[in-house]
Amino acid sequence: MKKTYAPEDIEERCYQRWERDNYFAPDGEGTPYCIMIPPPNVTGTLHMGHAFQVTIMDALIRYHRMRGDNTLWQMGTDHAGIATQMVVERQINSEGLTRHDLGRDAFVDRVWEWKDQSGDKISQQLRRMGASVDWTRDRFTMDEGLTGAVLEVFVTLYDDGLIYRGKRLVNWDPVLHTALSDLEVLSSEENGNLWHFRYPLVDNKGYLVVATTRPETMLGDTAVAVSPGDERYQNYIGGQVRLPLTDRTIPVIADEYVDPEFGTGCVKITPGHDFNDYEVGQRHNLEIINIFTADAALNDNVPEQYRGMDRIGARDRVVADMENAGLLDKIEDHQLVVPRGDRSGSVIEPYLTDQWYVKAESLARPAIEAVEDGRIRFVPENWSRTYFEWMHNIQDWCISRQLWWGHRIPAWYDDDGNIYVARDEQAARDKHGLAADLALRQDEDVLDTWFSSALWPFSTLGWPDKTRELETFYPTNVLVTGFDIIFFWVARMIMMGLRFMGDVPFKEVYIHGLIRDHEGQKMSKSKGNALDPLDLIDGIDLDSLVQKRTRDLMQPDMAPRIDRDTRKQFPNGIPAFGTDALRFTFASLATTGRDIRFELGRIEGYRNFCNKLWNASNYVFLNTEGQDCGLGGDYELGLPERWIRSRLNRTITEVHQHFAGYRFDLAAKAIYEFSWGEFCDWYIELSKPTLQAGVGSEREQTGARRTLTVVLDALLRLIHPLMPFITEELWLRVAPLTGNDGDTIMLQAFPAPSDFDVDDAAEAEMQWIMDFILGVRQIRGEMDIAPSKPLPVLLDGAGPGDVANLKRHQPYLKGLARLDSVNVLADGAEIPQSATALLGAMKILVPMAGLVDVAAERDRLERLRKKRQTELDRCEQKLSNENFVNNAPPQVVEKAKSRADELRVEIGQLKEQLTQVEALGD
Repeated sequence: MKKTYAPEDIEERCYQRWERDNYFAPDGEGTPYCIMIPPPNVTGTLHMGHAFQVTIMDALIRYHRMRGDNTLWQMGTDHAGIATQMVVERQINSEGLTRHDLGRDAFVDRVWEWKDQSGDKISQQLRRMGASVDWTRDRFTMDEGLTGAVLEVFVTLYDDGLIYRGKRLVNWDPVLHTALSDLEVLSSEENGNLWHFRYPLVDNKGYLVVATTRPETMLGDTAVAVSPGDERYQNYIGGQVRLPLTDRTIPVIADEYVDPEFGTGCVKITPGHDFNDYEVGQRHNLEIINIFTADAALNDNVPEQYRGMDRIGARDRVVADMENAGLLDKIEDHQLVVPRGDRSGSVIEPYLTDQWYVKAESLARPAIEAVEDGRIRFVPENWSRTYFEWMHNIQDWCISRQLWWGHRIPAWYDDDGNIYVARDEQAARDKHGLAADLALRQDEDVLDTWFSSALWPFSTLGWPDKTRELETFYPTNVLVTGFDIIFFWVARMIMMGLRFMGDVPFKEVYIHGLIRDHEGQKMSKSKGNALDPLDLIDGIDLDSLVQKRTRDLMQPDMAPRIDRDTRKQFPNGIPAFGTDALRFTFASLATTGRDIRFELGRIEGYRNFCNKLWNASNYVFLNTEGQDCGLGGDYELGLPERWIRSRLNRTITEVHQHFAGYRFDLAAKAIYEFSWGEFCDWYIELSKPTLQAGVGSEREQTGARRTLTVVLDALLRLIHPLMPFITEELWLRVAPLTGNDGDTIMLQAFPAPSDFDVDDAAEAEMQWIMDFILGVRQIRGEMDIAPSKPLPVLLDGAGPGDVANLKRHQPYLKGLARLDSVNVLADGAEIPQSATALLGAMKILVPMAGLVDVAAERDRLERLRKKRQTELDRCEQKLSNENFVNNAPPQVVEKAKSRADELRVEIGQLKEQLTQVEALGD
């Protein structure tokens, strides 16, 4: 075993052995436990959100596998319709071709070719994270089995009247020429304008002023609306206005949708190009006019002079024409929310098209009941409110996309436009009794990728066939996912699972927070603040990090700022921390909160934790290998041994509770505090007098070796779900010392509280020893006495219990507190000038005479006090500045307040120490 912990020497070698030996597959025994991985996009690469989510799922899987459950973590990837098509289209474009030059079949062949060559990058990255998914069952949403499930569901829902084709408003990407889901639309505030236009009344007795952020859409207006309670416009409701630049008149209507405080309180209604206006149009039976082509250019439904113009050009022309007509009232600066396609970056256009829809209301009712009656539980529970809010207001689901890559809609048309839905063309002919020579053409659209993902919990297990896996693992146990897709994925899986399996797809939904940067900002490539998990694992130099963060920006002008900020935050690049340190960091951050702030200092601390564990294990091996470790049972347990076993029992109990409650942060905290604070810092040090100084009998020494090995063995198994690699490496070394000949830690039993006895008496007695030692260490620290200098100690007010403890445990006290002598003062004895620490009613006294250079110590403390006072003055000056308090980020202000509080406490302590030192000089 190497002296120094080096994760790069362990991790990949370890994982390759696990995968080679098929340790990740279900063993067919025990209670079934299954998690479905949220399928990453086949085009995707690992980001911090993925890494965080994978850590949580893998911890659960490893925990349940070690508890003897029949455990399946189902792996798979999503075909990512838009993203994948864009990747391959760019390749084809670089060859001077378009997909239309190839034709549909040849283009789809090219996509499959790309997928086979480049589509598994994220799978390799998941291996780096230690994900123990069953790779032998890896699925792809476009593979033959899942495609069959998609066709079965579509045809069944259509035959049941739950899928239909209709013309409705959708999010339209004019670059990609496809409808988008709301999740594929990114909305952000941008600077714009609010144009105020005059719409003349038909009686030529004035006009109404409407305010709009999209002047070009006025050519599709079919009404002007005011609030029903707005007294300014009561006389106009029911009247007509002339729509400028056209030959149409449109009505003035009253609708609650209108905010009388916005603009003039009078708004234009364009049902064909605004989702809210569409709803108003439905309520008032307004005409819906589409004025755009698929490219977002103006079509033949507008006056001739505007036809063929793009949106921006048309906007400028409309504004100019309104001004020339004397109908431009004013223009104001205005911040507006602009929706853009997440792939193309193009402004999304509400667009009226023929699409396929799922009737969602009847599917939603049983899905709502499943959460209401507890068959599905959200963790944290408050996310059920978000679920209910969406589900009670559910709209029909647009499931068609205008792409070539995806599950092509199984619908065929004849020349008269009749629709025939079946699993394939021949089935359509047989089903509807169509003649063999009747010409049919298949629908050009494909299904939204969320449609196939909605079937994920049962399609991956072999449905519609009645497979053994389906019978064993459905319903699954828990879904681990983010809050942003509760409706888009979670709700739809529940609806589809209940409809086609007659049961919920999972029993619990664990909703985790969103990983943000150290300032609480959302991580994104466009902001240049994203971190690559593999860079944290392997390390990256500064120039490479800057290059990665500034490459392919949607806004290249941001590159200098990103360059500057990156160099400031990471002046030396990012060192290699290893996977285990990253995973433990993620676990420690997995609170119940919505947002999770990631700071590099935290992962550095857990890299040190790995070092600590490695060094402690080295100590155990050096002191036990080749020696009697009590395998025959002939040993005696001393106080430290009984204490550490008891503390381990309590830690194991706590970890079980936290895994059951999905509090990985608290599980990590319990493990960390026991491992570092109790096992490494206390028990290992307490074992040294027994093993190295020969204190205790031979049977007690054997008991110490036995305890070192069995506690380390149990501790490694306890940590394994969170840190799989280092625990595997160390456990293979300790296993023979405990009589275990297993091949891997992951198939060992997870520790149970019953493995170790609780010993309240031992814990109480050890607490006295630790408090005694900490008291002496406190005095050393306060008086700046070297740790190596032996100290004389006097005890004042010692009771019988204190005296008994002192007599029994002097070897531990002298060894760990570095004492020269310990003497109990008689009642009424004169007490020399001493530094004091309290242990219950007893005082621990360290006489200062001869130990401290009074003048030098006084100067040191005074310099330190002045330094801290100067820092406090700067802090308080900053906090008294209203500009700083009101304008700085809240976390910066809070940090300054906390630092000021810390400095006040430290200055108070320094003053007390000065008083003590001054007394020595009297």
